[in-house]
Amino acid sequence: MYQLLRFLFFRLDAEKAHYLAMNGFRWMTQVPALRLMLKKIFTPPAVAPVNVWGLSFKNPIGLGAGFDKNASYLRELELLGFGFVEIGTVTPLPQAGNDKPRLFRLPQDRALINRMGFNNDGVEVIARRLADWRSSPTGKISRMVIGGNIGKNKITPNEEAWKDYEKCFLALYPHVDYFVVNVSSPNTPGLRELQEKEALRTILTHLQTLRSREAVQKPILLKIAPDLSDEQLNDVADLAMEIQLNGLVATNTTIARSGLQTEKTTVEAIGPGGLSGQPLRARSTEVIARLREQTNGALPIMGSGGIFTAADATEKLEAGAVLVQVWTGFIYEGPAIVKKIVQGLSIPSNQ
Repeated sequence: MYQLLRFLFFRLDAEKAHYLAMNGFRWMTQVPALRLMLKKIFTPPAVAPVNVWGLSFKNPIGLGAGFDKNASYLRELELLGFGFVEIGTVTPLPQAGNDKPRLFRLPQDRALINRMGFNNDGVEVIARRLADWRSSPTGKISRMVIGGNIGKNKITPNEEAWKDYEKCFLALYPHVDYFVVNVSSPNTPGLRELQEKEALRTILTHLQTLRSREAVQKPILLKIAPDLSDEQLNDVADLAMEIQLNGLVATNTTIARSGLQTEKTTVEAIGPGGLSGQPLRARSTEVIARLREQTNGALPIMGSGGIFTAADATEKLEAGAVLVQVWTGFIYEGPAIVKKIVQGLSIPSNQ
């Protein structure tokens, strides 16, 4: 069934198809009988929860940031069985993002290219939306963990970026279960410069100071790019251990274009942006393994990049991840992806 729907959706602009699909799914879940049927269809089998950072994830399959930027579809995504959903990237001020079109499919490569540019409703609106979710009947009984992915506004200079991360951190703190600091998107000019060791130290230690004033110490993770050199990865791992960061997310999208099956002229016509999906699978797994080795397995890692099947998820877990996130795989595999992965998942003995 989804293959037919995907055929139809792939005839539309990718961003329009995204909103059409999710809003259509939301409409369907308003009908009680349909909602019960959909829940029965998509609920994955019960597995042992993953306990990390003082949180209990009902299964290790999450949805990466960028899909539900504005925390608009939490009820619907829980129905699809996700163990956790990461909202955002959230910035202090609302921003429209980059010019459209800005999301492109590469079906031959089972990949996407995006240059969305942190389009979101701004932290105040999103915080209110999360508060409403938490107080709703569904939210009160939800076992789905919510992460908050935070970034800086495009107009904010890098030397003042820490202020943007602070604003988002404080506004979302009552409403999310963990944080991911995003300095690795290729779609905000200059953002990746913040991955340098001392720039990272400034942002992360400041957030840790803010957290120390809170009654509940929520985990802070760092999301990194797959394009970092081995030396840069070592710096990130060393800093994370030094400041006792809670974990890492590996990886964001890549600016690389090597090895694609799609015609070179087509890729060049699309232009800049972050590549995600199957072409990223091997590199993200390589980064996970290196980070695990560099930290002696002491730092929990979320694996992200090219996860479509249970075998893909298992590969990430065996490389050293404790949890995994899907995004592009969700687009290509459809709403049953969590159920299919959980059914076929092989948990390494060291997890």
